[in-house]
Amino acid sequence: MNKSQINQIERRIEKLLEKLVRIKPMRPGSISKQYRDRENQTGVYYQLNYTHKMKSRTEHVWPEHVKELRAETAEYKKFKQWTGELIDLSIELSKGKMARLRNQSAGS
Repeated sequence: MNKSQINQIERRIEKLLEKLVRIKPMRPGSISKQYRDRENQTGVYYQLNYTHKMKSRTEHVWPEHVKELRAETAEYKKFKQWTGELIDLSIELSKGKMARLRNQSAGS
């Protein structure tokens, strides 16, 4: 990997870190609409389902909180995506730097 490729990866990492600094409050999970009477679809209520620290949880959600919780779960999805990209880029960067050092040592 050449110096320009390494610089490009470092810039992408910096951009991801800038995005992560601006992340808003977040929660894992998804919100589902449920019915007390499924057949007639009456008695609507909402549930938040998520797994945290290897424990699955389900929480009741009041209708007036659905919008805010959907925004928080969307933030969590962005966070997971960005941190996954950050890890992938960091691994690629590390491998590139090690290969470059190996090539420089072999050329000496």
